[in-house]
Amino acid sequence: MSVAIHPLVLKGRQAFQAGDVTGALSLCSMRLNEAPDDLMALELKAVILQARGDLQGAEAIMRQAIAHDGTCVWALNDLTELLRRTGQRAAAETAAREAVIACPDDAQAHLNMGVIFGDADNLPAAEWHNRRALELAGPHPQILTNLGLCLYNQGQIDEALDALLQAHRLEPNSAMLMAHVSRCFEARRDMADAFQWLEKAEAAGRRTGEDFTLLRALYLANADNPKAALDLIDAAKAPLAGPAMLDRARLLDRLGRHDAAWRGFLDAKAQLAQEMRLSYDADAVQDEFARMAQLFSPSRMQRLPRAAARSDIAQPVFILGFPRSGTTLIEQVLSAHPDVAAGGELRFAHAWRALSEQILPGAAAFPERIAQIEAADYRHIPGLLRDDYLNRAQRQGLTDGARLFTDKMPLNDVYLPLIRLAFPQAAVVRMIRHPLDVLISILSHNLTHGYNAGFSPETIVEHMLAQHALNRAYDALNPQVFALRYEDFVADPRGWTLRLLSHVGVGFHDACLRFHENRRHAPTPSYAQVKKPLNARAVGRWRAYRDHLAPYAERLAPVIEDLGYSL
Repeated sequence: MSVAIHPLVLKGRQAFQAGDVTGALSLCSMRLNEAPDDLMALELKAVILQARGDLQGAEAIMRQAIAHDGTCVWALNDLTELLRRTGQRAAAETAAREAVIACPDDAQAHLNMGVIFGDADNLPAAEWHNRRALELAGPHPQILTNLGLCLYNQGQIDEALDALLQAHRLEPNSAMLMAHVSRCFEARRDMADAFQWLEKAEAAGRRTGEDFTLLRALYLANADNPKAALDLIDAAKAPLAGPAMLDRARLLDRLGRHDAAWRGFLDAKAQLAQEMRLSYDADAVQDEFARMAQLFSPSRMQRLPRAAARSDIAQPVFILGFPRSGTTLIEQVLSAHPDVAAGGELRFAHAWRALSEQILPGAAAFPERIAQIEAADYRHIPGLLRDDYLNRAQRQGLTDGARLFTDKMPLNDVYLPLIRLAFPQAAVVRMIRHPLDVLISILSHNLTHGYNAGFSPETIVEHMLAQHALNRAYDALNPQVFALRYEDFVADPRGWTLRLLSHVGVGFHDACLRFHENRRHAPTPSYAQVKKPLNARAVGRWRAYRDHLAPYAERLAPVIEDLGYSL
C-alpha cells in the first residue's frame, strides 16, 4: 500500500524544483523534526544535501533511512552511487551487495551491482547483473548499453552489437550510443560501417556538445596514419583527460618524436593515477612476496597435496608474464587452434585468496592460511580450489566445445604454487620480453595490473624487481613452466609455435601460424596489433628512449642479465 506524501515534503519538493534550495531544506527539516523517520523527507533531504555539495551529510541521511528500513530502495541505491562517485570502491561494493540482498527484484540494484563489478573488471559477474536488471525492467537503453559494453570488453562483439543496437532503437538520438556501435563494427574489422556510425555520432554530437575526435584519431592510428591522428587531436585544442593524453603520447612515439613522447607518457600516467585515485604500495608488495616465498618453500611444496586431474571438463592453459610481454599474442596463436578456446584475463586464481580464508580455519591471513592444508582434514582443499576455478570457467562458457581454454591474466605468476596444487598437470607458459621494452610498453598503456604499478617508471621497476625475485624463488619448486621469449617467437614463429603446441598437448594446426586472421576480438590494449601479421617493430623499442631509461636500466641490470638480455 502506497504511503501518502506529507504536505511539507510536497512543498519542499516544489521549492527545490523551483530552485529554492534553502526553502526546500527548511520545509524538509520541519517535517523531520516531527517525524524523524519519514523516508520521503529523508530522501528529499539527501537530494538537497547532494545538490549543496554536502556529500557526507547526504551519506549520513541515506544510512539513517537504511537503519530505519533495511529495504529502503532509494537509500540503498543512492548510497551505492554516492560511494562509487566519491571513489570509495570497497564501501560502494558493500553497499551494492547489501542492496541486491535486501531488494533482489529491484532492477536498479542489479544495474548498480553490474557497474561495480565492471569497475573491478569482473566482467562475467557484471554481465550477469546487467542481464538480471534487463529481466526485471524490460528493454531499457541504459541497461542495454551497460550490457553491450560489458560484452564488448569480453570480446563478445556480435552480442555486444545486438544489445547496443537495441539501445539505439530506444534512444535514437544518443551520440554516445552511435559511437559505441561504431566501436563494435571496428572490432569486427568492418571499417565502412565503423566510419558510417562515427559520422552519425559526430553529427549528433554537434547538437549535444559531445566530441568524438579521439575516436576518429584512434581509427586513423590503427590504419597506420599516426600523423593525421595527431594533427586531428592537436587541432581540437581542448583540454585532454588522462586517457587522451596517453593516446597523444603514443602517436608521438609512432612518429619518432621520442623525447616529446616520453614527457607525454609521464604526464599522462600521473594524470591517470590522480583521476583513478590509484597508487602502488611497494612495501606491501615486498612483504607479501616475501611471505609467499617463505610459505611455499621446496620442502613444504613436496608435502602439500595435489588435486587430481578432471577429465570431464575442459582444462586451463595458464599464460603468465608481465603485461605487454606478449601474452595476448600467444593467446591468439593458441586460440586459433580448434581445441583451444580463448579465456582472456581471468580473475579465478586471484579469487583463491578470499576463498582460502573462507574455507580454512585460523586467524592468519592469505597466504599463511594455506598452510592449514598440511593437516589431514584439509588435504582436500586443492580439489576445492580446482573445482572453484572450473565452476567459474563453466559459468563463463569457457568449457563448452574446446578441450582447453587459456587464462592469460598477467602476473598470475604470484599464484604459481597454488596453480600447481590445483592443476598439477596443466600447461603453464611464461612470456618473457626485454624488461626495458616491457617498461616502455606498460608506460604507454593504461594498465592496473601488478598492484597498480604501471603509473610511473619508478613503480614499474619496483614491481619488476619484486616479481623477478619471487619467480626465481618459485623456480626452486620445479613448477614445470614453459619459458617463451617474445623476441625468439618473433624471429622463428613456426619453430616456436610447434614447441608451444607440443607443450600444451595439441597437434599442429596451420591456423596457429595465421593468428592475425583469427576473427576473435582481443579485449586488451593489444587488440589492433594482433590483427596484423607478426613483425619485429616492437623488438628493441627501448633503444629510442635509452637516455631517459638510463637510471632505470641501471636498477634493472641484474634482471636484464639474468633473463639473457643485454644493454
